[in-house]
Amino acid sequence: MRSSSTDGHKRVQGRLTRRETIALATLGLAAGTLPAKAARAGEMTIGVHVSLTPAWFDPAESTGLITPYLILYALHDGMVKAMPDQIRSPSLAETVTVAPDGLTFDFVLRANARFHNGDPVTSDDVKFSFSRYRGSDHSLLKQRVEAIETPDARHIRFKLKEPWPDFLTFYAGATGAGWIVPAKYLAKVGDAGFRKAPVGAGPYKFVSYDPGSELVLEAFEGYWRGPPKVKRLIMKVIPDETTRLTALRQGEVDIAYSLRGETAAAAKKVPGLSLKAAVVQGVFCVYFADQWDPKSPWFDQRTRQAASLALDRVAINDALTLGLSTITGNPIVPDMYEYYWQPPKPVYDVAQAKQLLAAAGHPNGFDAGFYYCDSSYSNIGEAVVNNLREVGIRTQLRPIERAAFVKGFTDKAYKNLIQAGPGAFGNAATRLESLAVKGGPFAYGGYPDIDALFPLQAVEMDRGKREALLHKMQQLMHEKTMYAPIWQLALINGVGPRVAESGFGRIPGFPYTAPYDELALKG
Repeated sequence: MRSSSTDGHKRVQGRLTRRETIALATLGLAAGTLPAKAARAGEMTIGVHVSLTPAWFDPAESTGLITPYLILYALHDGMVKAMPDQIRSPSLAETVTVAPDGLTFDFVLRANARFHNGDPVTSDDVKFSFSRYRGSDHSLLKQRVEAIETPDARHIRFKLKEPWPDFLTFYAGATGAGWIVPAKYLAKVGDAGFRKAPVGAGPYKFVSYDPGSELVLEAFEGYWRGPPKVKRLIMKVIPDETTRLTALRQGEVDIAYSLRGETAAAAKKVPGLSLKAAVVQGVFCVYFADQWDPKSPWFDQRTRQAASLALDRVAINDALTLGLSTITGNPIVPDMYEYYWQPPKPVYDVAQAKQLLAAAGHPNGFDAGFYYCDSSYSNIGEAVVNNLREVGIRTQLRPIERAAFVKGFTDKAYKNLIQAGPGAFGNAATRLESLAVKGGPFAYGGYPDIDALFPLQAVEMDRGKREALLHKMQQLMHEKTMYAPIWQLALINGVGPRVAESGFGRIPGFPYTAPYDELALKG
């Protein structure tokens, strides 16, 4: 077993080392110095690793993934949101009061909270934003709310049909329902107009958007937390990570998201650049979309177990994230989440994988069709596909741009294998609802024993009993091999010499720069 692992490690590392050699030569690292950037004072540019879509300008379209928050934290603000001081920090809401019976949540808005067009944020806007919300888990939220009252312009009250310990978790983190948009402006411009020229209550105002190229934002001087330190913020789309590093080295961008493997190693050699890495709440895994189809090879649990045993996670981690990602047996719930259950660590064993495939009727392996993945993480997919082929599971990588990938995932358009990377805010219950319970936005099926436990935990007010239910759900998911875990991602980012505060790691588990109003340049 150890011999196979070592060989696999050398093979992956060897491939990436050749790429690193090319990257080093391309970047001209021997020069050893950073060219100056002809940037305007007070302007910061971020090299973004994914294409930006106008759907991410609108909190109502929240997909349940973390990526839209890259924009939401800049343009918009929530009633309650994750901040450096606490995971559910009052934001537009000055105070949040929960009734002793758990049925009523009272919010009082800040007196100085305003939208970018100068209008005050009112309780009508809060009610409108909730009613308009149509993103992930919208039906779950709305079916539990009995009434929304607005006693005055600053006071809003949510009344639940029954106690629900996760109301704030879903409202303030796992969904975009608690991110507030201006009702009057939406009535004037409509949904399409809002996506073209969004108005929010966040630290930055919309200036312009060039599809596939860049988003330009300007500091909102009237932001309730105070004027942002950086006056102009540009999010520049650079899908190729070597190109992102080149742009960072040449001073074309000040921050470069997601530098991996040979690119991150190359960045360490550039004087003046620094790397900011953090293990985030994004957990990568392989989803067996056809495991409920009796005609599919994935219906047999032994084939799913074989696929998991085929993954050399240590080698992939060392090659792609410099060994910084956390190898975990929990495929969807990160270890910093409330109600996390720790399963045994996954095992790499090629011989046992082949034995299980033979026992399942595939002594020579089988053709497994497409392996769907977000194109920005296709290098993880490449390594996984290579590992699967080594044991006889022959699959073809099918990378898809992120917004389209997520849409296909939630539309249940894929078959065979899907590389999932859930990274949204929440807790174990929110992850299970989205990915393991039948009817969830990313769930292609479910198991009766797991599904039956979900409504029980949702109304259980005793923390110990609720934890036991959520742990049991995660244990059953593990025992059934619903997913093959890969790792909990360590996102490695590059920071240029002009940056005084990058915002990385300020909000626990959040992969991007935040809070945006605290970003700062030197001098």
